[in-house]
Amino acid sequence: MPRRRPGALRVHPWADRRRYRPASRIPGLSSRTSAAIARIELQNRYLEPGSVTAAFVEYRRFLRRPGRYLYLPEPDCPCCDPAEARDTLEYALRRLRHSAGAELSRLVTRLDEEFYRRTLPDPRPCRWPGAFNGWWYHRLYER
Repeated sequence: MPRRRPGALRVHPWADRRRYRPASRIPGLSSRTSAAIARIELQNRYLEPGSVTAAFVEYRRFLRRPGRYLYLPEPDCPCCDPAEARDTLEYALRRLRHSAGAELSRLVTRLDEEFYRRTLPDPRPCRWPGAFNGWWYHRLYER
């Protein structure tokens, strides 16, 4: 009788999760950092495969809109809200190891500077606190 391979006997911790598919990469990141992002996406319930890349693309797309000042949309549609995308990026940054987090942080910091420069501060207290209640929730929303 043939012997079973040891890997066939062990139950993999992510056996019930979807099979790994390489997600589209964020331009400017190394393959090592992209692999670290894919790993935390598989390990966390909050993130799905490709959600960090999608959040980065959404955040960058918001900042490419024309005009001198940008107003954040009302939070009725979380899929289009740049604050939600920034929350996802913050969640990933807090869970990545130092080197991978620093590499992603360099890209996000550039976008944050543009976001801060092109949005106006909200003089009233934050109405819609996010998971991290970051500074990006204290900017002016559309009326």
